[in-house]
Amino acid sequence: MNEMSRRGLADAGADQRGLPVAPASRGRFRRGSGTLAALDIGSTKITCLIGRVESDGHLRVLSVGHHRSRGIRAGSVVDLELAEASIRAAVAQAEELADTQVREVVANLSCGQPESRHVTVQLHLGGHAADDTSLRRIVAEGRARAYAEGREVIHAIPLSYAVDGTGGVKDPRGMVCETLAARLHVVDATVGTLRNLASCLARCDLDIEAMVAAPFAAGLASLVEDERELGVTVVDMGGGTTSLAVFADGQLQHTDVLPIGGQHVTNDIARGLSTTIAHAERMKTLHGSTQAVPEDDRELLPVPLVGEDDHAIAKVPRSMLVGIIRPRLEETFELVRARLDDAGLGRAAGRRVVLTGGASQLIGVRDLAAQILDKQVRNGRPPSPRGLPDSASGPAFAVPVGLLVWAATEGQIARDLAPAGHAAPPGLVARIATWLRERL
Repeated sequence: MNEMSRRGLADAGADQRGLPVAPASRGRFRRGSGTLAALDIGSTKITCLIGRVESDGHLRVLSVGHHRSRGIRAGSVVDLELAEASIRAAVAQAEELADTQVREVVANLSCGQPESRHVTVQLHLGGHAADDTSLRRIVAEGRARAYAEGREVIHAIPLSYAVDGTGGVKDPRGMVCETLAARLHVVDATVGTLRNLASCLARCDLDIEAMVAAPFAAGLASLVEDERELGVTVVDMGGGTTSLAVFADGQLQHTDVLPIGGQHVTNDIARGLSTTIAHAERMKTLHGSTQAVPEDDRELLPVPLVGEDDHAIAKVPRSMLVGIIRPRLEETFELVRARLDDAGLGRAAGRRVVLTGGASQLIGVRDLAAQILDKQVRNGRPPSPRGLPDSASGPAFAVPVGLLVWAATEGQIARDLAPAGHAAPPGLVARIATWLRERL
């Protein structure tokens, strides 16, 4: 019930021995991956990336399709017809540019109230050597123990192993022991929300190959190896949600999602200045900032009033716009700080923060985050795979690029995890999507 693909996909982040694998940025990708498709379902835009791994082991982006998001709120589907139309438009654009047809996608997970926790599993080996089967049993047992009514396990990532009580073991295979223990990081989400997402993608004639937590994907695209080892927090500032992921010891240690994002800033501007949402978004993009300067009081911005005639234009100082934007972003980073404190991660969260997502591009956001979180902050930009246009190389595209990276590395390796002829049962999301596709 807990596997994410009818082909027996195993846990994200585990290699074919059941061990954590290194993100692709540490080396080349697996060859012979075929066509890969990543679908970032955001609250403000839908993005589809199609790529492949070339013969020299490098990832190439074949096309990028994106479309304004409709029918999506806080990462969740709220209107099937509108969401279907937006997803179809983004995928069709990418398909046309790549001259190929997409059937399976790796999609982001930011909906369904994702929860992150650690599970410890102990396996009795009775003096035998640990092998691949032992590690598979560890992961399966971890997923079973993490099961909660009404929720579906998305990730179950082995973080470390202990052999007869001796911890810090990275690879226990071949080691003789009485007991083998493992600590796993589990991420799950509510089944109802995943059903709606699966239904929407089924209407688009798409299968869910796998789902990857949005901040996990952003981290794969934006972090360097030393950051992942020493400890770092990724804060992905999307339109409807702000998600965070903590990496340490080279592994994903924690994820969380806040139901607040760039759209809330836009709505605050629209309400505060009595203007349209479209113009509020334009003002935020062109003139938005979290930093007040003396010239702000003298610089007047035109504001068309909502519901008034076209000639009804008000003039407001830029300082008023800053005064609306800054409190909302302060609240966002205070909530991030509170969630990190509640998680009790301490040193694991590290002293560095990497900001990604479209909302992170506002002037002054980096300094504001450093002030409130009391950490060193940098803006994350995904590395540019071959073929990725400059327009898609900024922080706003960290998640879709990371999804494509996952598909080319962890996703490809995960297909090999199930023994030949013994594919694991398909996951709930995949089963729902298949059932719906057969009846649409």
